[in-house]
Amino acid sequence: MTRKVADCRKTPSEINCSLTIIGEEDEVVRAAAEHATSAHGHDNTPELREQIRTMLEDASPTNT
Repeated sequence: MTRKVADCRKTPSEINCSLTIIGEEDEVVRAAAEHATSAHGHDNTPELREQIRTMLEDASPTNT
């Protein structure tokens, strides 16, 4: 299974977040949603998790 990447640098934020999360898709979505809630003040909703899922990219071989 291809590992996925969520990179906060690709989403503008007031705190200029630089967190990158890499792992299996469901793990990354869960961790990114928790991060979006705790660090960025978003509500952890199904809509947020779906938005995160659409923004994921495949991890490059150097990230795996």
